[in-house]
Amino acid sequence: MKIKSAEFVVSNSDVSKCPKNSIPEYAFIGRSNVGKSSLINMLTSRKSLAKTSGRPGKTQLINHFIINDNWYLVDLPGYGYARVSKTSKKTFQKFITQYFALREQLVSAFVLVDIRHNPQPIDLEFMQWLGEHGIPFSIIFTKADKLKPKAIDNHIESYKNVLLETWEEMPNYFITSSSKNIGKEDVLEYIDSLNSNMILD
Repeated sequence: MKIKSAEFVVSNSDVSKCPKNSIPEYAFIGRSNVGKSSLINMLTSRKSLAKTSGRPGKTQLINHFIINDNWYLVDLPGYGYARVSKTSKKTFQKFITQYFALREQLVSAFVLVDIRHNPQPIDLEFMQWLGEHGIPFSIIFTKADKLKPKAIDNHIESYKNVLLETWEEMPNYFITSSSKNIGKEDVLEYIDSLNSNMILD
C-alpha cells in the first residue's frame, strides 16, 4: 500500500462524536512511552502527523486520521505511566474502553510493545482484555533497531512462551523500527489485505 494522503480529522474524548460513516478503522495503542506517535509518522511518511513528545502520555484523546480517503488510523491514549492526574487517567481509560466496546467500524487494533523489555503485565493484561471481548488485534514490536537480531528473536520467543500459556496460538505480530523504517510495508500490506477482504465480502 502506498500512502498518498494522510489527514487529521478529529480529536475527542466522546466516542459518540467519532466519525459516523462506515469507513474501516485501525486503532493503535500501547504503553505511554512505546513510540506510538513515531510509528504512526513512519507508517504515513509524515514527520509530524502524530505529535511526538519527550514526555510520555501526550496523547489523551481519540485521534482520527483519514488515510488515502478510504480508512481511518486511530491514535488512542497510551496506558501505563503517563504523567497525568489520576482523574485524567481514569477519564481517558474509560473512553478507551468505550471506544473498543462501541466502534463497529473497528477492523483491528494494533498493540504496541517495546521489544527491548521482557513481557510486561500491563501489556499482557490489555491483550487478555481484548481477547475476552472478541476484539481482533495484532502486536507491533517497536524499537527493533535497539537490539541485535538474536536478542530480538529471544524477546519474541519470551512473548510466545508467556502468551501461549493462555492463548491457543501466538497473535499476529510485526517487528518495527520507526527510525530505521523497519516493518512499514508489512503493517501497511496487512491493513491493505484486511480492507480488500472487506470489499470482497
